[in-house]
Amino acid sequence: MQAVLTAQIHAHPALAQFALDMDDSPSPVSAHERVGLALGRDYALHGLTPPIAHLYPQSPLQRGWMSARGRAVRTPASPQVELWLALRTHAWARGRSFEDIQLTPHHLAQLDTTHCPITRELLGDDNRSIDRVRDDAGYAAGNLAVMSQRANQAKGSRSHQGLLDMAASCATGPITRIGGLVEADWQRLAVLASFVTPLSHEEAANIPLHVLPPNRLRLFNPIQALQALVTRQLATPGWSARLSRLEALLPTDQLRTDFNRFLLALAPRVLCAAELQEPQQIRWALEDAWALPLVQKRWLRFALQLTPEQAENLVERAAARKLSPVHVQRHDDGTDGWALATGGYAA
Repeated sequence: MQAVLTAQIHAHPALAQFALDMDDSPSPVSAHERVGLALGRDYALHGLTPPIAHLYPQSPLQRGWMSARGRAVRTPASPQVELWLALRTHAWARGRSFEDIQLTPHHLAQLDTTHCPITRELLGDDNRSIDRVRDDAGYAAGNLAVMSQRANQAKGSRSHQGLLDMAASCATGPITRIGGLVEADWQRLAVLASFVTPLSHEEAANIPLHVLPPNRLRLFNPIQALQALVTRQLATPGWSARLSRLEALLPTDQLRTDFNRFLLALAPRVLCAAELQEPQQIRWALEDAWALPLVQKRWLRFALQLTPEQAENLVERAAARKLSPVHVQRHDDGTDGWALATGGYAA
């Protein structure tokens, strides 16, 4: 049959050309349109109406919503689902990549916090936002943090180094407040960005922990993961026994000695705030302790004796022995789904 058909086409080229001209098969759907259609269908399946800005006939989102409106609605949309759809819509409208395998409503719920980690202001519906910590990456698990709109807007697209420069400007220049943020705010933003920025072991070790990593943020530098694990210990009862067990994992007497000296510098600054009851206040006391030069000096003496591999191994062994107050998960490819090759934009 194939040979006959080929012969017929060769025998009647004009007819064959005419048939091709009459081909009315639908044109290929672009990736942007396909995402919009799926997004519209999800709005309908959760019983929600998309934002009015996307309810025009040519909008793929509107067409997807209209095509699924007659179907049975899934369970009523929770606030987390509404946030998930709003964030997907925001990313889609801006052409940003959105990784939808791990970045689920459940994941977004785990990012929530009562206070901004940067300005420390109380968060409400009117001032809460989700920031892509690394601006050259898309919306993906491990790259998001909840903060105030004020901090998010001031941060903009600045990298770790750009944020350090802003902190330095507030510290040395005649203007002490830039973009509504003071030096301490810019320092916390710089530390936050450093967590998702690959740095040399020495550079990462030199960064005071002015802000603890938000929940579910991925830490690219092993020494910072160890720094956060040790610091968090002091936030929960039983920290002394846990840190003694962690100390026993250190391979040399010199490391154990320097580890104890570091703790003797850090712990008293936190214990003086022992009357604090609110978890957020305890968190701030831990962060503020790192502003003391002695704490950073003793940490650096200890940390620079380790290699990145040793630091990572300590974190994993501590987690295996349940010495970590938070869940620790290793990612062999920490940037999977981050769209770094396209600067965080959809392909």
